Amino acid sequence: MKILILRFSSIGDIILTTPVVRCIKTQYPDHEIHFLTKKEYGSILVDNPFIDHLHLLDNNLSDLSIQFKREKFDLVIDLHKNLRTRILKSKLGCKSVAFDKINLQKWLMVNLKINKMPNIHIVERYLKTVESIGVKPDQLGLDFFIPEKDEVPLNWLPKPHQEGYVAVSIGGQHHTKKLPANRLIELCDKINKPVVLLGGKEDAPVAEEISAFFNRDNLSSTDKENFKKLNKKTLIFNGCGKFNLNQSASLIRQSKCLFTHDTGLMHIGAALKKEIFSIWGNTIPEFGMYPYKTKFTIFENKELGCRPCSKIGYNKCPKGHFKCMNEVKFDFYIP
Repeated sequence: MKILILRFSSIGDIILTTPVVRCIKTQYPDHEIHFLTKKEYGSILVDNPFIDHLHLLDNNLSDLSIQFKREKFDLVIDLHKNLRTRILKSKLGCKSVAFDKINLQKWLMVNLKINKMPNIHIVERYLKTVESIGVKPDQLGLDFFIPEKDEVPLNWLPKPHQEGYVAVSIGGQHHTKKLPANRLIELCDKINKPVVLLGGKEDAPVAEEISAFFNRDNLSSTDKENFKKLNKKTLIFNGCGKFNLNQSASLIRQSKCLFTHDTGLMHIGAALKKEIFSIWGNTIPEFGMYPYKTKFTIFENKELGCRPCSKIGYNKCPKGHFKCMNEVKFDFYIP
């Protein structure tokens, strides 16, 4: 059987589909697996051994439709389910199954705070999409494959970090899913160990603010001695914008644990079976996208009647107070 799987974006959502790919290929090794995603996300899947052919969408669905008609797929598995996937499926004219996005339940949760969400992880809902073709869950978690060329040697890091560090992902697709700089500083201070900050170039200004706060280069010898007496051990290495996605994954894999917002690096950490401390703002774990098949702790402010205010996020807090992130409590222990 020749199968086409559709998931166009984004980082976390694509990683969450990997159990579907693995289960099909391991249970039916003769099936030929094709996967279509956006060009900018190709690096997530290019080294996945369970995918026979990776196709990259560059905003030209018409040309791709012509190419795919010649492939003569037996089945399309739609794990995105939007207008473009519907158009593509109609042009191919073959059998298809589609993921249930439960938009009504999400709308009720966001707008009326009525919880009709299914109490299962989104991965389990992805896997239910392929039950009809005999695919069974294998309980092995997510997949993320780091190519050898992107493995980051520990000697690239400052010496204190080479002996062990905590990874802190400070990015996020939307402002309301990210801690403000002052709270990130508070978090890093409480971690009290060498920290590697991870994120994109857009996160660099906040990372620089955090780094400047913990910079001890200009301290007097007396101040340095006081830091020792206070047992202050937070040392910051700013990796934001300095590493590609696979390299960031390599740094997560070698870390003691990962602190992260509800973002793609959280799911990469889960795929790498790291212990995760997951920080939630305007979105909620009940949407089913919490860390999968790994040890995790949730930090969220459950005392607010305004959460969730969106199933995705906003550029600023609609209420103006941003209490979901400003008042979230950090309670953890790292040996």
